[in-house]
Amino acid sequence: MSDEQPVIEERENGPFVVKHLTDLRLADGTAAECKPVMALCRCGGSQNKPFCDGSHKTNGFDSTAGDAAAKDGARRYEGAAVTIYYNKLLCSHAGECVRRAAGIFDPKQRPWIQPDNGTVEQAREAAEACPSGALRLSEPGDAATLLAGSDVSITVERNGPYRVSNIPIAAPYWAEGQSERKYVLCRCGKSNNKPFCDGTHLDEGWSDGS
Repeated sequence: MSDEQPVIEERENGPFVVKHLTDLRLADGTAAECKPVMALCRCGGSQNKPFCDGSHKTNGFDSTAGDAAAKDGARRYEGAAVTIYYNKLLCSHAGECVRRAAGIFDPKQRPWIQPDNGTVEQAREAAEACPSGALRLSEPGDAATLLAGSDVSITVERNGPYRVSNIPIAAPYWAEGQSERKYVLCRCGKSNNKPFCDGTHLDEGWSDGS
């Protein structure tokens, strides 16, 4: 096992190059064999996902970001016992918040986040499960906090992004509240916030073929 810190590097109009990673989890829950250097597909076209097979060279993949800065900003939803901060730009639409705290997070209600419709524990569980870091919490008198684990890993989400925990990446733009402790990387090639996911894969019905 390498003692070197894992790192993710972008290749212009090409893959993510991951170095020194020892924990890569596939969409079916199995652990992938990790090599000292691995190229992960982010154009959406590889026939060997999650690994790159060079498809980006022929499918016109463009790794530049879109208008991310124009859409950035965290909204504040204040409750009696907890305040929830949500940055839509970072949201990958994983739906973990709705599954764990449907009273607090309900897309059919307005506003869709209502902290007083559940407990602080439910809000914390939902924020901790959010893979993108789009959700942060604060309790009275405290600053907004991102809840994240201590594992150093990449998890492939079926028909979705790479879920990354505690691995540095040099990105051209970091959104409000975003952290290297927990973020998601675009795998479909369609995000307007590259290298990060912005939920476009779900809007366009992208499938990884798994």
